[in-house]
Amino acid sequence: MNNEKLKERTKRFALEIVKLVEALPLGKTCDVLGRQRLRSGTSVGANYRAACRAKSPADFIFKMGIVEEEADESSFWIELLVESGKLNPDQAAALLKECNELVAIVVASIRTAKKNRATDSATSAAATPHSALRTPH
Repeated sequence: MNNEKLKERTKRFALEIVKLVEALPLGKTCDVLGRQRLRSGTSVGANYRAACRAKSPADFIFKMGIVEEEADESSFWIELLVESGKLNPDQAAALLKECNELVAIVVASIRTAKKNRATDSATSAAATPHSALRTPH
């Protein structure tokens, strides 16, 4: 999946989270859980955008780790709302599915980035000529 498509997908996810939180019943539990849900759900897209502007492969991997954590946390809050009886399981199903898919995409991206970083490091180390000062003849 390319960057622009995933940016759009994470934004749509955030908007669905906003709608879900706005539709929760009034009460202390929904207020607290809804705020947590809103923070983690909207953070997925914001942190993905930050990862797209990473300054290095290590920075990208770090920022994508945050995206993974926030997407996984989002599913936790949804599960908690469902299991506490504050959210209908049918309403939650599509968002839980999206959370799981986003986590899977992000984990795959992190694995690929780590693999590419290792390959790039090995390639650049092999291509770097040895200095006569460091490697006496």
